[in-house]
Amino acid sequence: MKFGIIKERKNPPDKRVVLSPKLCQEVIKKFPEAQIIIEPSDIRVFSDDEYREAGIEVADKMKECDVLLGVKEVPIDALLPNKKYFFFSHTIKKQPYNKKLLQAILKKNIELYDHEVITNKAGQRLVAFGRYAGIVGAYNGVRAYGLKYELFKLPKAEHLKDQADLISHLQKIKLPNIKILVTGKGRVGNGAKEMLDAMGLTKVNVGQYLSEEFNAPVYCQIDASEYNKRKDGVRGNKEDFFANPEEYKSNFFRFAKVTDFYIAGHFYGDGAPYLYTREDAKQPEFKIKVVADISCDIDGPVATTIKPSTIADPIYGYNAATEQEVDYKLPNAIAVMAVDNLPAELPRDASNGFGVAFVKHVIPSFFNADKDGVLQRAKMTSNHSLTSLFDYLSDYVAD
Repeated sequence: MKFGIIKERKNPPDKRVVLSPKLCQEVIKKFPEAQIIIEPSDIRVFSDDEYREAGIEVADKMKECDVLLGVKEVPIDALLPNKKYFFFSHTIKKQPYNKKLLQAILKKNIELYDHEVITNKAGQRLVAFGRYAGIVGAYNGVRAYGLKYELFKLPKAEHLKDQADLISHLQKIKLPNIKILVTGKGRVGNGAKEMLDAMGLTKVNVGQYLSEEFNAPVYCQIDASEYNKRKDGVRGNKEDFFANPEEYKSNFFRFAKVTDFYIAGHFYGDGAPYLYTREDAKQPEFKIKVVADISCDIDGPVATTIKPSTIADPIYGYNAATEQEVDYKLPNAIAVMAVDNLPAELPRDASNGFGVAFVKHVIPSFFNADKDGVLQRAKMTSNHSLTSLFDYLSDYVAD
């Protein structure tokens, strides 16, 4: 089995990679029948020389490989026909901007395995960059708070080496006595929590957060059962919410009335209520002035997120009264950080974390006849057709 690590070709450039030099060595040691070839790249966070020093071949030989491993979408003209590909295709939600990509994959008889649907038997994701999105998102949010109120100036995350470097800069600044809210207790939310804990901030429970005042900055982390409630008044729980989201309405506004800085790290599913609407943001009691929207669903559950922002220009302002973009430093503006590729700002750490999970959960499936069904569940296309699990995309790819 010959694996190829492809060069990332999407713009803006992404420095991440599925397997680091060290992990390539680990794969070859554990599975002697495996071969790995690295496509030369001048943007990858690990240099070509680092792979060569690890004894891994670097060459333009992707056509010789059986399985091609990437991170972001592969441009249509770079797709090699009749190959197996792993990358984030951003098609499973019928994203309009990638319709032609999936059509081309079918036409070129490519077997596509999407990282986003690499799951266990219970449907839980096995490989993801979510933790690093949370880590960088929290850092960027704190940075946005300092810039909006001209309290401090943190360097951009992309200019720092790793998570430890981010933390060292956060520990040098002092936040005022604000309340910070984190939604989500998965990889993303817990990644954000890591950073707030590293700053030495105190975590408080929902009751304390909603009713008490503090003489130091504090944060509260909540999940879906705490910012939603059943419409019929019956006591709900997180499991019931995910099974029947249409039976719920948002209970988030009680948090919006006391929150200064909001970090959105939740998962948003079809049919779920918005956390807050544009009308909610117009209310005099709506207190939030800085939003780090890591989830980044445009015109979605976090109504102040009207567009994605970029690593180059990460913050914009939202005027609740006019529903328009404005200078984020204006007193009546809500500062929004909504970078949609946050892990790319911490490429070395993110690549290592993602790669460890990929080597643990995915690589063995190529050598054990996929006994756990990992490949079967992640395979979106085969023989010019959608697989049965992804047949719901038929209308999406139809001419």
